[in-house]
Amino acid sequence: MKFSRSLRALSAAIVLAATLSACSTPSAPSAPGSTAASSSNPALTELQKSGVLKVGTEGTYSPFTFHDAATNELAGYDVEVITAVAARLGVKAQFSETKWDAIFAGLEAKRYDLVANEVSINPERQARYDLSEPYSVSYPVVIVKADNADITSLAAIKGRTAAQTATSNWADFARRAGATVEPVDGFTEAVAAVKDGRVNATFNDSLAALEYFTTTKDSSVKIGFEVPDQTVTQAFALRKDSGLVEPINAALKELAADGTLARIGQKYFGKDISK
Repeated sequence: MKFSRSLRALSAAIVLAATLSACSTPSAPSAPGSTAASSSNPALTELQKSGVLKVGTEGTYSPFTFHDAATNELAGYDVEVITAVAARLGVKAQFSETKWDAIFAGLEAKRYDLVANEVSINPERQARYDLSEPYSVSYPVVIVKADNADITSLAAIKGRTAAQTATSNWADFARRAGATVEPVDGFTEAVAAVKDGRVNATFNDSLAALEYFTTTKDSSVKIGFEVPDQTVTQAFALRKDSGLVEPINAALKELAADGTLARIGQKYFGKDISK
């Protein structure tokens, strides 16, 4: 299975990445001459006056947004990418942690300027929010109990139960496959529900699953199947007409060009996941 080969090939890199992550916290590199920060955009001007980009995130979705075990500092791929984006805009990132199912309500209530939490791009979100250009690319996998020999394809999901955060893209994916969704608060709880037999499976990101198996060595669950032909892209989500999407996209373009996105991806996954 492709995922299994990837797991073996990247295990060493992921373990090294976790070690490096535990020894560092997100930094905000200076960006002299950044075109993203020099825009005449009124919304960016107001943001720069405040000096802070307010960011909503879970803090419980490793390796994207989580607390480092050694320092308890907020860390992760998404955390470091948005910290670098903020630096390019001439401000600092300030994080507010909340559960996924409340994260968009917080955005709409103006508790923060954007969500940095592996927000998958789909038509519904594109209609409701301003979404940045993608900064990570992955595909769905399905986790089942280790002794499950029945769930090996999307067709086998129909009529089964899947543990998912209710408003996530993965919940939508499970429903489209014909599963009944049992709401949970996050990925860890979803896996626990599978292990306990409360549900048959859980859909999630291939990268999150890879990191989970590499770091936990959990043999009580496994990848039932993967869906590599259905690529999922993730973006930062902002309120409609925020005025900040253009400078954020400019910052992401700079971070891709100078290798910053690739370096952050290498740190957490052993590869560039931005494209």
